[in-house]
Amino acid sequence: MTNISLHTARDPVPRRGIAFWWRMLVGLLLVILGLLIGGGGAWLIALGGSWYYLPAGIALLIAGTLLLTGNAAGVWLYTLTWLATLVWAYWEVGFDGWALMPRILAPTIILIFVLLALPAFRAWDQRIGATTAYVTGLLILILAGGAGAFDASHISAAAQSQPAQTPIAPVAPAAPTPPDATIHAAGNDWPVYGGSELGTRYSPLNQITAANAGKLTKAWSFHTGDMPDDATKDLYSPENTPLEIGGHLYACSAKDIVISADARSGKEEWRYDPKVPDNAIPYGASCRGVAYFSVPGAKADQACASRIIFGTLDARLIAIDARTGKPCADFGQQGIVDLNQGIGESAPGWYSVTAPPTIVRGVAVIGAQVKDGQAENAPSGVVRGYDATTGKLAWAWDMGHPDRTGAPPQGDTYTRGTPNMWTVAAADPQLGYVYLPLGNAAVDYYGVDRKDFENEYNSSIVAIDVTTGKPVWHFQTVHHDLWDYDLGSQPTLVDFPTVTGKTPAIIVPSKQGQIYVLDRKTGKPLFPVEERKVPSGGVEPDKLSKTQPYSGYAHLDQPVLTEKDMWGMSPLDQLYCRIQFHRAYYQGEYTPPTVNQPFIEYPGYNGGSDWGSVAVDTDSGVLVANYNDMPNFNQLIPRKEADQMGFKPIDKGGSSKKAKAIGDPQAGSPYAIAVNAGWRLSTGLLCSKPPYGHIRAIDLKTGRTLWDEPLGSADKNGPFGLPSMLPLTIGTPNNGGPLVTAGGLIFIAATTDNKLRAIDIKTGKQVWQADLPAGGQTTPMTYEVDGRQYIVIAPGGHHFMETKVGDEVIAYALPTG
Repeated sequence: MTNISLHTARDPVPRRGIAFWWRMLVGLLLVILGLLIGGGGAWLIALGGSWYYLPAGIALLIAGTLLLTGNAAGVWLYTLTWLATLVWAYWEVGFDGWALMPRILAPTIILIFVLLALPAFRAWDQRIGATTAYVTGLLILILAGGAGAFDASHISAAAQSQPAQTPIAPVAPAAPTPPDATIHAAGNDWPVYGGSELGTRYSPLNQITAANAGKLTKAWSFHTGDMPDDATKDLYSPENTPLEIGGHLYACSAKDIVISADARSGKEEWRYDPKVPDNAIPYGASCRGVAYFSVPGAKADQACASRIIFGTLDARLIAIDARTGKPCADFGQQGIVDLNQGIGESAPGWYSVTAPPTIVRGVAVIGAQVKDGQAENAPSGVVRGYDATTGKLAWAWDMGHPDRTGAPPQGDTYTRGTPNMWTVAAADPQLGYVYLPLGNAAVDYYGVDRKDFENEYNSSIVAIDVTTGKPVWHFQTVHHDLWDYDLGSQPTLVDFPTVTGKTPAIIVPSKQGQIYVLDRKTGKPLFPVEERKVPSGGVEPDKLSKTQPYSGYAHLDQPVLTEKDMWGMSPLDQLYCRIQFHRAYYQGEYTPPTVNQPFIEYPGYNGGSDWGSVAVDTDSGVLVANYNDMPNFNQLIPRKEADQMGFKPIDKGGSSKKAKAIGDPQAGSPYAIAVNAGWRLSTGLLCSKPPYGHIRAIDLKTGRTLWDEPLGSADKNGPFGLPSMLPLTIGTPNNGGPLVTAGGLIFIAATTDNKLRAIDIKTGKQVWQADLPAGGQTTPMTYEVDGRQYIVIAPGGHHFMETKVGDEVIAYALPTG
């Protein structure tokens, strides 16, 4: 008979060999998975989610039971369940390789385990060869289909293209240029953080091109010697981009050690150590850069005729001789200005400087990082301008005291808790304006107690007249910000092409992914800005803004999350994330914070665009933006519960280690905040599907997407922090910015796979890469000395990005000869 009944397929005398125990093991595995998936599936249905998991779990439970009792029908039932899973997976996400992975990879591996149990059944002893062929065929089919699916994970330009908008072109009269209005643009040198005061991150150097970039080799390197000890190993994030002027390279380390090196060889010329104490480290030990200033009228051999000016983690503004590294005696008190003056009550690590000052018309403009989420009564976010020659206070912009331009009266302080500028300003020396990207008021996720002027200026770009310290205009990117959507990016100034000619413009990237283009004289949008209705609810519904500003130029945010976007390492992870998705409050972008259930913040506070900013090829008219695409999973914690958990602000001794890992105290408000940045699982993987990082080229004139590619490989990423070693482009989280050159290249690191890449700006295709000794969470720069172009990066790693920390500064160049 050819018909094999269930009875004849059963082995009445089970063997106790390997095959028997393999069948029992696989059967037990299916029973356990069936219970977990079925139980979770029932919960998911109750929450309004997918119906797949409950019947799948029941099928696994039955299949496992059949295997345990020696019934071969368990094999066929699991095979049918696997086929049904394939159909469901492709129905849900199509051929998206990364989305398919948790749906079909683990079930396919289990299928192999199940098929390998067939020899445990006597009737199948003679069919092992057929079984092996069956398994091999399935594997070939799966691998072939999977490879194609992963290759199809790119986001096409057509899918991301946005309709071209016509920029609004205001007509402004020309103004005379004052004598001290020089723009120090990148050329042979890289004289200013961001390439110039305009912050374009563009170099006209073109020796290195897509045709020869593959020949790039390491030219030199040196070490700063600034590495963390056991007490600070989880706090280092140097983020440094050096300067180069006249054959001298100037870098700073995580704790503000400034080093001058020969730009040809990397040989150290001098170093200055400000001796920053460990307890001054705020969120992270960072020194994004320094500023260079030549004193007008000074003789070349005069001490401090040219100087390096920089801020420190313990809130000092220091000027040192660019030739010798010695403090400038004519600046402040023997080269030092105490930025804590007028700040009032503070604590080490609460008020720090991590970004270089922006020097325009002889005034060094500087803000500070006020450590997030500690207390409403935090140090002031005042932004100050100091004479770059003498160190004297030129002005102070304190939004709480618009009548003042100088220091507060004796016994008073700058207004506490106001939005601060922790990142880098841009400037138009010809207009005499400096553009401040502001953050939030002192606590990010509760805004009832904010003052009117804080609500007016939070998360805004503010134009300040550098000659008076008075605001000229401001543009707000988030109304009543409750999501930590501060402006982390340095804005970029360009002469924007319009139908009536070029208009001086400012490009403002944002964490929420909107890219705004404004007239930098007036702050008026050059492209329409639409106020769209956003979700309501949360703990302060009466304070929420009913609308938020959306740019008509370009945006990096993605469609709203759905249950189908949930991810993980296996169906269990994905099921868990689906349940969490439905448990959370989520109504799309700007979902307000909640206390009785978690809420999803998407995009998360890491962007969109963060401190790496964008770059603009001003010659070819292409804007380049790398960005993140990850949600946060957050929840407000009532004050009484937060106190019991060990939440305390930094001035009261700080939170316990366990509480710090959860979130921030937000003292003075009714709630602390728990933040799961990136919405991570215990495996270290994320609950949302890849890609998590992208790089995009945008037509500068229209805002239209030219191409968009995932950025970063799975090579050094994997579950439980273990590198997968898979050379697959997954699109990793990234911190740091792009450099663009006239050679038609984008140089960028930023990703968590510790690589520096060169990308063809026309196509988005990678033409070169180098493995870095540590995390590349910084922005590269370029210069030319003696006819040779160098690409320099300081890969210092990053505690938040969980990449390896390092202290090396590395230069790459084409071979000589």
